[in-house]
Amino acid sequence: QVQLVESGGGLVQAGGSLRLSCAASGRTASTYGMGWFRQAPGKEREFVAVISRSGTTYYAVFVKGRFTISRDNAKNTVYLQMNSLKPEDTAVYYCAAGLSIWTIERTVDYWGQGTQVTVSS
Repeated sequence: QVQLVESGGGLVQAGGSLRLSCAASGRTASTYGMGWFRQAPGKEREFVAVISRSGTTYYAVFVKGRFTISRDNAKNTVYLQMNSLKPEDTAVYYCAAGLSIWTIERTVDYWGQGTQVTVSS
């Protein structure tokens, strides 16, 4: 079992920045790839970014150049640095972990509880 705990969400003005963190715990947490998905009100959950255990990253087109995913394997923590935030980035952001995680939900083995990000115009 892997437990994921997110932090760092909040309210920010358009153009601002936030950094989300997700701490993974559990005996095998360090062997998992990790990523972020988000769900806006009235919409389906969508892929945001993913990072493999070796550091390979991949981003959704709508965040490329604005968001950066990184991880600290020693701390079993993944980060999502979000810059130039837009009102349409408002969503609940979910941390995810999976042995073969990539851009679709069925590759996710574990989910965090979610953290709210609200971007005001």
